[in-house]
Amino acid sequence: MWQDKIKEIIYLLDNSEVNEIDVTFWGRRFRVVKSAVANYDDESIQTKSVQVKSSEPAKEEISSEKSDSNGVSILSPMPGTFYSASSPDADPFIKPGDTVSKGDTLCIIEAMKIMNEIESEKNGVIKEVIVENGSSVEFNQPLFIIETS
Repeated sequence: MWQDKIKEIIYLLDNSEVNEIDVTFWGRRFRVVKSAVANYDDESIQTKSVQVKSSEPAKEEISSEKSDSNGVSILSPMPGTFYSASSPDADPFIKPGDTVSKGDTLCIIEAMKIMNEIESEKNGVIKEVIVENGSSVEFNQPLFIIETS
């Protein structure tokens, strides 16, 4: 079953401008990279082979937070569409000034037609929501600033 998901990720990567996808599902972390080398003689770009790495269980090699003088930035773990609430009519999961605990839902990022709940990895107070509801986000893009306690 997970092989089908990897094939789907490789297909999406191969048919897009994206060079790398890092995703975690079923307790495994998968990183798919498409390397490009420029051939300056004919100014075309040639694609090298696609590499897939898997690690068990999922380990955070890339920090999902970035320190800032005003607090800690919570970064997007994936590219997709940012949603601040579970539905258009619902209240946002969090607002500036809200206190959050580890495991609290901060937002939803829709990626490949899947709604991924993004949870807080720290306790603290939300200082700022950087991204607007419904906007596109990139991998490692700051989403929130949290003041840890």
